[in-house]
Amino acid sequence: MSASWPPTEIELDPDKRVLFLTKDLNLIRQQLYEGLDLRMEDLSVGDLLDDINTDVMTPAWVCFDHDPAILAENAYAGLLHDGRRVFEPLALMDGGFEVIVSGHRKGTGSSRETAAQCERWSGIRIVIAASFAPIHERNNINLGQLMGDHSMLQRLQDGEVITLSEFTGKFDPVTRLIVENGGILPFARKLKAGAIELPAVSIEQCPMTMVEKMISNKLLGQRGQRGYVRPGDAVLAQVDGGYSHEFTTAQVHTFLAEEYGEDYILPNPLKFAVFEDHLLYATGVPRFGRFVDKIQRLRDLQVAFQQHTGVRDYSAVDGVSPGICHQVAREEFIDVGDFIQATDSHTCMGGASNALTYGVGSTEYANLIYNQFAFVNVPESIRFELVGTLDPGCTAKDVILHILWKYAAQSDTLDRSMEFGGTGLASLSMDERATLCNMATECSAKTGICEPDDLTVEWLLERRAGATEQEIRSAFVLPDEGANYDGGVHTIDMDTIRPMVAHPGNPDEGVPSDPTNGAYIDDLGKISIDIAYAGSCTAGKEDDFSYYAMVTEAALEAGLTVAEGVECYIQFGSKTVKELSEQNGWSEMFERAGVQLIDPGCGACIGAGPGISEDSEQVTVSAINRNYQGRSGPGKLYLASPLTVMASAFVGHITAWHPELFA
Repeated sequence: MSASWPPTEIELDPDKRVLFLTKDLNLIRQQLYEGLDLRMEDLSVGDLLDDINTDVMTPAWVCFDHDPAILAENAYAGLLHDGRRVFEPLALMDGGFEVIVSGHRKGTGSSRETAAQCERWSGIRIVIAASFAPIHERNNINLGQLMGDHSMLQRLQDGEVITLSEFTGKFDPVTRLIVENGGILPFARKLKAGAIELPAVSIEQCPMTMVEKMISNKLLGQRGQRGYVRPGDAVLAQVDGGYSHEFTTAQVHTFLAEEYGEDYILPNPLKFAVFEDHLLYATGVPRFGRFVDKIQRLRDLQVAFQQHTGVRDYSAVDGVSPGICHQVAREEFIDVGDFIQATDSHTCMGGASNALTYGVGSTEYANLIYNQFAFVNVPESIRFELVGTLDPGCTAKDVILHILWKYAAQSDTLDRSMEFGGTGLASLSMDERATLCNMATECSAKTGICEPDDLTVEWLLERRAGATEQEIRSAFVLPDEGANYDGGVHTIDMDTIRPMVAHPGNPDEGVPSDPTNGAYIDDLGKISIDIAYAGSCTAGKEDDFSYYAMVTEAALEAGLTVAEGVECYIQFGSKTVKELSEQNGWSEMFERAGVQLIDPGCGACIGAGPGISEDSEQVTVSAINRNYQGRSGPGKLYLASPLTVMASAFVGHITAWHPELFA
């Protein structure tokens, strides 16, 4: 291939290879270590790995190296077979590969750009898959990686030359320009120099969904005219704020210094923030002991970035964090109608406040905070009309696990904005709505957005000094009558929702409970547990703690404490939640029942804190948002609601909660 990337014509380098990520992991080993070369015609798409998540591509410990060239040495370190790494150190880098091939939904899970970087800096320049998770696809675009399908690979392997325009033709005009110019930072530089002209935005009126209206409200360059957007439109939009954390800030700082010089200045730093929340407990995890210096380096670089730029500082004080960034952001500064981007996939949690929020990679965030605008490809929408009321044994976690099981597993939510509304939404608290939006990421959706109502106003008035009801209501964003939903409008009857548990390996592998089967979850039987883990951004909110308290109080009244042989952990989502728990006497009650409390921050959810499994035989039931292999240790991890997790802790096996459980 041409030394200048990307060339206008693409052909395979005869001295380079193609790596097929097959479901038969032994075939991958043969390609890596025995020189086996495969062709697309030798395989079907069904033979290729689906749902390769970013934890597999770059596990948390790999991300401790913020230099892409170094982290690429451990590309795919999380892909395990029979307890061994399939990709040994340098395996991808030394294999001479230029193309990597997989199945459906490549890059699910965390927004970590390191997953795309590990391929890019190992020599991969063409990524082939049946489909891509939205954030991972965007990270590839921002790095200037070419993405294609299996038929294109077949043609390349047959010796055909394919034009660059065929690789980029599926994209909107702006995305095409980004890829054709080698990535987002080179593109932004040329745009600022006037070398690139952007397409005009339509002023023809049309009914819009919530995400479309939110984007149209933030359009740049409309010169006073209202713009109307449709799915697939590529636009520039003003962002109201954003944040990064110590797992990602080091790369942001490095990329900005490399692109704009060591003395770079941010135009409006107070719109942005840094959080110390992800690695607070990592140094206490035995398997991370050898990374202590690297973890401290990430912390130091975040401090250097904050001091250099003047962004708002949410660092830990005396070792205690203000909380998980998504939770603190919604508590303190995400307002109705806001457009917020941050370097974490669960940024979409802020959609509970009727805001547009989603995660981006470090490169895109670096561009955003320096150039003060975002490149947005308007997503399609899918709407969920909630009706009825939840069973006392259920929470919003069961609703989203149901949606994952019924819709996301079929890719109905893929890269779409998930819109929540209906009469049933009014029965859910703001914290419960945050759970729905938080796990839009597990649905491989672009974001999740809830319709606003009286409860939205009440919740924000309690948390925004000086705000008025009129100000909040005037910012409401509601869908227009006649708005088009490419993903359809689906009714979720909450009266029919039963406690859900997702099998280890993927959040969309849910199993509903059978009310005729007592407390057990249908098809699971009696599964004994070693760990019950409650908390995280998904389940460390005020309402979640009220659930934990309700179950714990009932257990203590029945003379029960945490079951013998079970370790039960609850981690606070924020300092505010911790204070509420202490004021209500919950914290003392939890400890009396044998629960171990953890200060605010991330922990076992990212494998970096108390509550992770230590061996493959351990079983965990957890209220976190994802259960990918190795995410929270080597054991088996079942996802469930806060109620199910807490009930299970006291009986010693996975069980749904109901008021008579301990009778």
